[in-house]
Amino acid sequence: MKFISTRGNVEPKGFIDTVLMGLADDGGLMVPSEIPVVSAATLEEWRSLSYQELFLKIVAYYTNDEIPYEDLQEMVNTSYANFRTPEVTPIHQVDDSLYVLELFHGPTFAFKDVALQFMGELYSYISKKQNKIIHILGATSGDTGAAAIQGVRGKEGIKICILHPHGKVSKVQELQMTTVDDSNVLNLSVHGNFDDCQKVIKDLFADLDFKGRYHLRAINSINFVRILAQTVYYFYAYLHVDGSNEKKINISVPSGNFGNIFSGYLAKQMGLPINKLIIATNENNILERFVNTGEYKPGNFTSTYSPSMDIQVASNFERYLYYLVGEDSEKLSAYMSKLQTEGKITVEGEVLQQVQKDFAALGVKNDQCLNTIAKYQKEHGYLLDPHTACGIAAYEAFNGPDEIGITFATAHPAKFDEAITLIDIKQEFPAQIKALFEMPQHQTVVDHDKDEIVRQLQAFYGL
Repeated sequence: MKFISTRGNVEPKGFIDTVLMGLADDGGLMVPSEIPVVSAATLEEWRSLSYQELFLKIVAYYTNDEIPYEDLQEMVNTSYANFRTPEVTPIHQVDDSLYVLELFHGPTFAFKDVALQFMGELYSYISKKQNKIIHILGATSGDTGAAAIQGVRGKEGIKICILHPHGKVSKVQELQMTTVDDSNVLNLSVHGNFDDCQKVIKDLFADLDFKGRYHLRAINSINFVRILAQTVYYFYAYLHVDGSNEKKINISVPSGNFGNIFSGYLAKQMGLPINKLIIATNENNILERFVNTGEYKPGNFTSTYSPSMDIQVASNFERYLYYLVGEDSEKLSAYMSKLQTEGKITVEGEVLQQVQKDFAALGVKNDQCLNTIAKYQKEHGYLLDPHTACGIAAYEAFNGPDEIGITFATAHPAKFDEAITLIDIKQEFPAQIKALFEMPQHQTVVDHDKDEIVRQLQAFYGL
């Protein structure tokens, strides 16, 4: 297995080199040169596996034996040892047609933990084995930052800097990042929105001299390992929902940056027989507009009750577009150039029809989000966070009468109490979250100024 850039100007790389590269050196995103396909017989054999065992089976298709099995197994076991349930991602049955895959049982109560606990162990392993300095740089709309910090805090040979939009994440998300006082962690709170933070990150990774001099590594979903690790829970969910009645299974996914839903697309390309992949987003509905009209055009940024999806420029969209144009790097590069110069991409005809075969999509309004939370609390005694509520609303819009829906619960509702209190629901915070409000914060507030951010990084990395 080799990995190549969507833009076609990077020599094929092995697994570890792909991990370390993050964003491809030509500005594209790394993808496998070919997607392995898992047979129906193998899928059936996997039904009885634990989450950790399933992870090892799937990831082994991509690692080229560059990591000895025993070492990989140790990393996986360590990664999920501190989850609050032995299933790692347990499944909650709401009714006969709806299941919720709970992805919030990791240390920061969000789905990002599932991939980033492993990535933290992987980076630590590479640092020790290769005696390499690793400086992680990432942007977050809320959950990635906390999960990434928890994955590498205190680890020797690693420093991490996370940019988050000042005042545009939930209070719990902010506290989970900024109450960490480890010397290898820097939080930069940037005046602007997530797209502003993400653009700075991409610009710095595209500066190959800066990237090389400061040993920059990616933790965002621009790194293929994030995508790969998230693919595992698609397989786990599908294989652990009762399929004996042979009903088709749809999966509804809250998605802002296209990373989580692209993991599902990868799982489907690997042979997982998902019926519909449903994109649930909010009023920042660029992905819904693309699926319905073929136009991908960033619009005006809107703050919503589901802030982790308050994104207008979905960085993983390029990976999907690469496959949509038949893995043609020249066509892909032309589209990305057009996005840069004209501010939009448009597909039509058979290409748009393919998009609509691959996905359904719904942009959920704020009121609908809150109404969904209230409805499921009243009718089922099950409290949703606002992102999961968007996923449920999309499930309701697209799930057929003879189909089963799995919706991903991407965060614990305690992380977004600002929305929950608007519908007069009082929740009991987990002890770990309650304790955050008594801890001092450590963050540096900066303007949306690339030069100022670079000065902060140079001082922090100390090279």
